[in-house]
Amino acid sequence: MQVSRRFVTMGMAATLGACGGGFRAEAPLAPAEDPTLRPVPNAGYDAWLSGFRGRALSAGIDSSVVDRALGGAGYLPGVIERDRNQTEFTRTLEDYLSIAASEERVATGRQMFRQYGSTLSSIEQRYGVPAEIVTAIWGVESRYGARRGDIPVVSALSTLAYDGRRGQFFEQQLIAALRILQNGDISADRMTGSWAGAMGHTQFIPTSYQAYAVDFTGDGRRDIWSEDPTDALASAAAYLSRSGWRSGQRWVGEAGTAAAPGGGSRLTPQPGGPTFVVGRNFSVIKRYNNSDNYAIGVGHLANRIAGAGPIRGSFPPDRYGLTKEDRVALQQRLTRAGFDTQGTDGVVGPDTRAAISAYQRSAGLSPTGDPSPQLLARLR
Repeated sequence: MQVSRRFVTMGMAATLGACGGGFRAEAPLAPAEDPTLRPVPNAGYDAWLSGFRGRALSAGIDSSVVDRALGGAGYLPGVIERDRNQTEFTRTLEDYLSIAASEERVATGRQMFRQYGSTLSSIEQRYGVPAEIVTAIWGVESRYGARRGDIPVVSALSTLAYDGRRGQFFEQQLIAALRILQNGDISADRMTGSWAGAMGHTQFIPTSYQAYAVDFTGDGRRDIWSEDPTDALASAAAYLSRSGWRSGQRWVGEAGTAAAPGGGSRLTPQPGGPTFVVGRNFSVIKRYNNSDNYAIGVGHLANRIAGAGPIRGSFPPDRYGLTKEDRVALQQRLTRAGFDTQGTDGVVGPDTRAAISAYQRSAGLSPTGDPSPQLLARLR
């Protein structure tokens, strides 16, 4: 069974915050802001660590590495809370693109494409993966490095391995993280990432880091965590290259546009929405995250970064009978009324639902948190 780079399918990616990268509509709290992401005493966890130490040594990890890493680890209740409270849903493609390929993310992507043009060109020459694709993955995974995650990876992975729900998987990741420390690529205090252990600008889990990360700068370390994104960007390109990327071929584009691959297959992910043409490299992007929405999001963002325009086709109203324009108007009016939705992207997430509930309570209505045409009319 193939394990993807980040072990998540789209259903989980939408709610895990792409394991701390990818994207989410609302940024996770940093450990300094969220007390549940600070270590707390836990006797069971301590006993588990003691038993794990022997398994780590048997796996070939040096005792000094094990002792330093585990000596600084702690049980993080907030990690378990996030693992337990994953809402099982998949965003519509329209919502996904509203976040992954927002105008803000397109503008920042074009800026980063120019700023790191020489580096991206060198990466493309070595691995054959277009610079705009690498930039788009960077944008979707960590907002171009702005959200790399700052939770200690050893603490997060050991907490999840101890918890046991997917204990074997997370213990495998923890062993891999210790190997990374043993190799000297990073120190334990700098090895930070998402609550589920995805790391750096391009959000690699430890086993995928071991398999695909590269030292493109030539400094002897595969550093995907630093402010300089070079190694991370090259690692993403190396991953796609080794996953079968075919140089010179397109990936995905809206049917009827210049971005559409010639001779590709047609795909309509959202009934009633735009149709896309996908080429072979589309399936390679899915090796990074096994989701049609993810691959369309990355591919479309790459096209936009390279100069293409927005989606031409329209999406149907949502299950509440609202178009994206309606949802944007609802968010704008709620915010003007003093019920801040924390953004007006047309995506109804937790912040928008909280604002709707607050408004409904203030108006003596049942606080369902659901949008509706009636609510929009009431706010006019």
